[in-house]
Amino acid sequence: MSLFSPVFSSIMTPTIKELKKNNIPEHVAIIMDGNGRWASKRKLPRSAGHKAGVEALRDIITTSIELGIKFLTVYSFSSENWQRPEDEVNFLLNLFLVSLNEELGSLDKNGVRVRLIGERKEVPSEILKAFENAEKKTRDNDNLYFNIAFNYGSRQEIINAIKKICKEASRNDIDLEQLDERNFSDYLFTKGCPDPDFLIRTSGEYRVSNFLLWQIAYSEFYFIKTLWPDFKRKDFLRAIYYYQRRNRRFGRL
Repeated sequence: MSLFSPVFSSIMTPTIKELKKNNIPEHVAIIMDGNGRWASKRKLPRSAGHKAGVEALRDIITTSIELGIKFLTVYSFSSENWQRPEDEVNFLLNLFLVSLNEELGSLDKNGVRVRLIGERKEVPSEILKAFENAEKKTRDNDNLYFNIAFNYGSRQEIINAIKKICKEASRNDIDLEQLDERNFSDYLFTKGCPDPDFLIRTSGEYRVSNFLLWQIAYSEFYFIKTLWPDFKRKDFLRAIYYYQRRNRRFGRL
């Protein structure tokens, strides 16, 4: 599998009933990587991989609700992804728009609250409008808080937070002596969300790619070679099983 994920060849996929109900991560973050390589392996256009990735995400959302996970944050489009070929960027933008509109009814029916995290200024108006509509429609739902990181970069998020704090300090709206980790988090895109307990990255890459750098300070990491479109329910359950085998000490003995 990888250096960080366990070898499951001799272990059957656990069922939800077999997992410990009192040790389900409250917040799972996922770097959904490998759509392009999935398509290339099948001699398909990269767009086919992105479409298959949407199918995989639908399955993970459903499973998250069944498990009782309360927060799911996915890295869908980074601030660096604008540098990709124009055709691919345009396809991705259209796919986001179509998928969000098509899935909104089902998300709302299943009690999912949608939230965009990322810098909104550069998001095309049509897509931003769709996100804002989804946020408004699902704002009273509480089965699963679904954060979509779009046009997101964690370093810029932290810089933006510092700028906001400096402005407030200049107006004497904040006492810098009282600033701590908890209230600093209130200036991040993820305000109101607990830090991720568990970070999953697919496709065999061993990096976090400017994703939730502040928030993952004590997250458990799980890197797996499986490409995102092939990451199914069984893979997710195995990942949760691995999480439950970890001893989270948060710096303590």
